[in-house]
Amino acid sequence: MTAEFFVVRGQVEKGDQRGRELGFPTANIALRDQDGQVGDGVWAGWAERADGTRIAAAVSVGRRPTYYGADGYRLVEAHLLDFAGDLYGEVLTVWLGHHLREQEAYPSSEALIAALNKDIANAAKWAVDHPAEDLPDAGDAGDGVVRRVSQLS
Repeated sequence: MTAEFFVVRGQVEKGDQRGRELGFPTANIALRDQDGQVGDGVWAGWAERADGTRIAAAVSVGRRPTYYGADGYRLVEAHLLDFAGDLYGEVLTVWLGHHLREQEAYPSSEALIAALNKDIANAAKWAVDHPAEDLPDAGDAGDGVVRRVSQLS
């Protein structure tokens, strides 16, 4: 069986702090490809810090439709599970392993928070069954470039 992932690497940039305000801080990586090799959506995955530490993550790819509609800049926003700290300026590698749902615009911050809690629970369950040591090599790619990588399992 082949495990396929999308991988993106980039420097964590300061965003508008909305995730932090909602209780879900994210590491934001700008995507060079605004059209999308990988479609918009929410994913379960892993993030690797510069020191090699890998942390399970719930990852949003897209334009943040609740706040920006179709006009937002496409970002990878990785919420690292069970992590507290400052990642600004650090280079992260993010593996997108399992598509959880499409992005959607929510009628309120409360509705978005409920969806994010569900996403985090689903990402944590996925990570238990897909440990970080089984991730394929991310290879080399420029910052903000999404690549498809696979590994035979």
